[in-house]
Amino acid sequence: MKIKFLLIASAFLSVTACKTPLNIAKVSPEKNISLSKDLPEDQHFKNVIEPYKLEVEGKMNAKISHTAVDLNKQGDNSNLGNLLADYTFEGADDWAKKNGIPAGVDGAVINVGGIRSTIGAGDILTKHVYEVMPFENEVVIVKMKGSDLQGLFDYYLKTQKNNPVAHLYIETDNDQVTKGLIKGKEVIPNQDYYIATSDYLALGGDNMAFFGKGELISTGLRLRDLFLEKFISNPEIVAPKDIRLNFKNKKNKTNE
Repeated sequence: MKIKFLLIASAFLSVTACKTPLNIAKVSPEKNISLSKDLPEDQHFKNVIEPYKLEVEGKMNAKISHTAVDLNKQGDNSNLGNLLADYTFEGADDWAKKNGIPAGVDGAVINVGGIRSTIGAGDILTKHVYEVMPFENEVVIVKMKGSDLQGLFDYYLKTQKNNPVAHLYIETDNDQVTKGLIKGKEVIPNQDYYIATSDYLALGGDNMAFFGKGELISTGLRLRDLFLEKFISNPEIVAPKDIRLNFKNKKNKTNE
């Protein structure tokens, strides 16, 4: 889908480049050109882009799934956040099992700030996924020792931020991490764990410096492409309701 969009854009640029060459020599640098809605419309330009515009709009407005409830990112266990964390886990897990990590991944972490929109109850269109995830972030798997995962738990203790997780349970109370589980089990310090995340977070974004202790494994998967595939393959979305982040006696911190 993304490749076709790029081809359309390339074709458009090729046509316009041939039809309307720039004549830089005739531009007077000291003259200001006012841009406003009153400028006359270039009919030739409009005619050239119209078929591409209609094709892109048709693809963007295509129904790919449906949700009976609003999908939002508010709160420590938002249904949209947890859903996208699950999709990240599932995509990375499938890739890992096909690429030399037989047991797959153990958990997933994404950042709520990267979720740029919400999805209202009703039909889910292609454009909604682009609005939710407008970035070209890649799925990265970070191989970490269990002992280094304490940094992940400490991060949530310090920030108490609603960055969504999958197959992880993090419980804090006042100034302590009271429980940190991966796939429902306690972390084994000398065991290797594989955590799926975005390239942005894997490189320390959102102050997640703890990933720096691990080994980064590139998957080549784009988060948005993965989300599109998951919505398409799930015609009726079942929003997660489980508790993954449990900040007891939570400090007065602002969530996204």
